[in-house]
Amino acid sequence: MSAENYETGDVPPAKNPARGVYWLPNVFTTGTLFGGFYAIVAAINGDFGRAGIAIFVAMLFDGLDGRVARWTNTQSDFGKEYDSLCDMVAFGVAPAIVAYQWGIERIADYGKFWTRFGWLAAFFYAVAAALRLARFNARAASADKRYFEGLPSPSAAAAVASFVWLVSEFELTGLPALVLAFGITIVIGALMVSKFSYWSGKELNLRGKIPWVYMALIPLGYVIVSLAPESLFALFGTYALSAPLFWLYRKVVKKKRVAE
Repeated sequence: MSAENYETGDVPPAKNPARGVYWLPNVFTTGTLFGGFYAIVAAINGDFGRAGIAIFVAMLFDGLDGRVARWTNTQSDFGKEYDSLCDMVAFGVAPAIVAYQWGIERIADYGKFWTRFGWLAAFFYAVAAALRLARFNARAASADKRYFEGLPSPSAAAAVASFVWLVSEFELTGLPALVLAFGITIVIGALMVSKFSYWSGKELNLRGKIPWVYMALIPLGYVIVSLAPESLFALFGTYALSAPLFWLYRKVVKKKRVAE
């Protein structure tokens, strides 16, 4: 799970967990790391469909590790630190490399300027993800749990990965498509470090008589990765744009009210 989600929910802790149980959440966190690592390997091999799926698999493990830690009463500072490091690989480095690998060879044909543009776009995204995670860790104790400040890194990774997956499936070529891909990478990176408020869903109460409802994440994750890349990009792209569009709407409505 990402640092963004570590404090969500409120499940009654287990009593006196066995020593081996303490490693269970870290196994799920390692699944997040594996997803990011495999995405990088797949991108290097030119298989961008599998790279995209790997990032979504990382998101699935990312959504489970913290919940497992709460169920088993095995939360720890080590787990939080390990979680953030794995998130950086899966949702910071991996999407940047996926975008870079997809476009850099193609965009290099258009000159050195465009090569640098692609390189810097990918690096900017990675830096933005690192800053996003560091800011969340620093402000987690005092932040409003109902909202995220800036686009969460898993959602940002999903938007970038699904777009690259989409354009690779349809074999889009040409400078406009390449500029669009790297432009989206830059915009998503900027949204991560923005101050826009994104709905977190943390106020939803899934505790009580049916704590097993969290296990719905497993079939839900399977459905998500089974969807067409265009559906995934529409879903996560809409979420990425929701906060700035809502902010703009409030500004326009407020301006109209003042004018009246």
